[in-house]
Amino acid sequence: MADPSQIISAGHFTTEDLDKKGPNWDEEVRMYTTSSIAPVFIVHALHTARLLGAGSKVVLVSSEAGSISLRHEKEGGGNYAHHASKAALNMAGKLLSLDLKDQGVIVSIVHPGFMRTEMTKGVGFDQYWDDGGAVTPDEAAASLVAWIDGLDLAKTGQYWAPRGPRDIGTAEPVLGQNLPTPLRLPW
Repeated sequence: MADPSQIISAGHFTTEDLDKKGPNWDEEVRMYTTSSIAPVFIVHALHTARLLGAGSKVVLVSSEAGSISLRHEKEGGGNYAHHASKAALNMAGKLLSLDLKDQGVIVSIVHPGFMRTEMTKGVGFDQYWDDGGAVTPDEAAASLVAWIDGLDLAKTGQYWAPRGPRDIGTAEPVLGQNLPTPLRLPW
């Protein structure tokens, strides 16, 4: 019997730049494996075990960091594997949605919000929590549950910010003013 909703949320974040710290091979591989490779294997296992069927919802927790279009000079470069592994997850989600759509399985890729977590604190992003509109995991989870309840096949394979643009620093410079909530994100 198919389980109606599967939320796949995993991440690892190590900061990197070109000048001081530089990229680290092992950390890059860990970020890609955790963020974009493992979810494909999880969905494959659920699919082959026949745990996904018509009406099932697979929600891949990504990040606005995975949007190439939202990258802006305002935030600069760096953190290559974090951004690129989330972009890879977005592509994997789109491809999975194409493979599963005929079976009635919905695949949604979401940015749950800028999070107040040990992971963002560990990379120094806690300094941006207040100005950046960071939310607790409980707040993000409540928004995610409401999002999942309203999901249908019309939104499969799309990339969304259920909480809207309020915690996406580059949303207005890139996408304009008066953006809706929820907000469909550009790849």
